[in-house]
Amino acid sequence: MNQVKIETDFIKLDSFLKLAGLVQTGGQAKMMINDGMVKVNGEVCTMRGKKLRKDDVVEIEDEYKFVVV
Repeated sequence: MNQVKIETDFIKLDSFLKLAGLVQTGGQAKMMINDGMVKVNGEVCTMRGKKLRKDDVVEIEDEYKFVVV
């Protein structure tokens, strides 16, 4: 499992996808999230503004798995 370190209390899901290097733009992040390709803590999340906090787990199509640290 890959770790992505944040310096704040939380990060929004779309920003997290960019920080993790999974997308290059916010538009790409929006499409991924709207298409149901992203899970947060095991559940599909379609809210691009979802606040992620430390220890949350983000999965992309069961291929990539990241934990917020």
